[in-house]
Order: sequence, then structure tokens, then C-alpha cells
Amino acid sequence: MGSGVKTGGMFRRAFRGLAGDRDEMDAEVLQDGVADCGARAITGCHDREMVTLFGTLRTITFSPRGGVPALEGELFDGTGTVTLIWLGRRRIAGIHPGTDLIVSGRIGVVDGSRVMFNPRYELRPSVAHG
Repeated sequence: MGSGVKTGGMFRRAFRGLAGDRDEMDAEVLQDGVADCGARAITGCHDREMVTLFGTLRTITFSPRGGVPALEGELFDGTGTVTLIWLGRRRIAGIHPGTDLIVSGRIGVVDGSRVMFNPRYELRPSVAHG
């Protein structure tokens, strides 16, 4: 059930790793994770669509919005990024740069960038940095 595909991807990444770009290898590993958990690629998502995404948090920042605490994270899936915004939160246990997550919610576009407010999330074992 797809194990040959994963092995092929593993060998391709190992070969590319001899002289390749780490970000490109991480992107391939993340795309394997997207397929494994039934998520969508960020670049294929449209404004106001309900989606499930998988990726790695690149950054986490605390940025109050209109006087309300807001925790923001940039999720990267190998194809693109989406800014996750948890309103009313200053921190969330387990959420930090390098964390792999499955998130679900309505994706939006604000000032040309993809965002998701208060997504449901599931912490996952790291696939790209292990």
C-alpha cells in the first residue's frame, strides 16, 4: 500500500542529500506526510474553503490583534505557507518552531497571504527534522 513509493522517495532524498538542498529535502518529506494523513497541499487551497493541512511550524510569534492576545505561527508544507492565528492565546503547550501539525479549519486570504484563524490541531511526530 504505497510502501514502494515511500522507499523510492527515501532513496531519492538520500541521493539528493549527498549534494542537495536541505529545504528541498524537507519539502519532499513534508509532502509525503501530507499524502499519508490525507491533507491537502497549501498551494491548492482556495479562499473560504474548509481544509485539513499538514506541515511544520517555521515560526511562532505573539502578536496582539486589536487589543486581543494572538499567537501566530507560519505552517510550511513543502508547497507553501499559511499563517495560523489562535486568538486569545499567548502560548499553547507543544506549539513551537519545528513542530509538525495537522490543522483543520477555514482558510482565508488576508492582504494576499493565506491565513487560518483558531484551527483545530493535532501535534505529530516530526517527519522532516528527525
